[in-house]
Formats: sequence, structure tokens, C-alpha cells
Amino acid sequence: QVQLVESGGGLVQPGGSLRLSCVATEDSDSTYIMAWFRQAPGNEREMVAAITRGGITNRADSVKGRFTISRDNAKNTAYLQMNSLKPEDTAVYYCAAAPYYPGSTAARYPYWGQGTQVTVSS
Repeated sequence: QVQLVESGGGLVQPGGSLRLSCVATEDSDSTYIMAWFRQAPGNEREMVAAITRGGITNRADSVKGRFTISRDNAKNTAYLQMNSLKPEDTAVYYCAAAPYYPGSTAARYPYWGQGTQVTVSS
């Protein structure tokens, strides 16, 4: 079963940038879709962005123009470049994977990482 390991979270000031990484332990059909979700305290887990193995992407309206998702299939790794960060971006960010595109519903993704905290604060 594929495992996902996130890294790159931390504390950043408003307007700053961070890059998250998600490494999959194997290259398989299970990672056809790789996605980033986030969950703030008291909120539901929401999809931030997703990318297919071929590079087709989808992003939430709240991050368009600020966040970019990409992947390096040779390294089994997906990235989330976050620019112009705002305090409302503060959340635990999770990497998820699926063998097909299940949309933006978190419950439909079978594989998850452990999460990495992103805090945007001055």
C-alpha cells in the first residue's frame, strides 16, 4: 500500500512563501491523482489543489493566483508552492492520492499523509 510523507510546513509571515513536498513510497496506479487538502481547527478538510500524472491541475478558487501544484513523476513527489500567504491559510496540510480523480471530497481519497502544519502569522 502506498504511503505518503509530507514535509515543508512551518511558520511564515503574511505575504511570505512556503513549498510543501509529498513523497510517495512507490510509483503505482494508486498515485494517478495527487492532491493537497487542508484543515483548520473547527473546519472540514478542504481540497486545495490536485494534479494528474500527466500534469492536469485543479485548484480551489481561494488559492488561484497564489498556490501552484506540480509533480515530478521520476521522484514520486508532488509539490505545493504557496506564495502571498495569508493568515487564513493557516491549517494542517495533507497530501492525498487516488487511482482516479474522485473530485474534491476528502472521503473519496484512499491514501493520506500524516499532515504538516502551516502557520501564517506576524
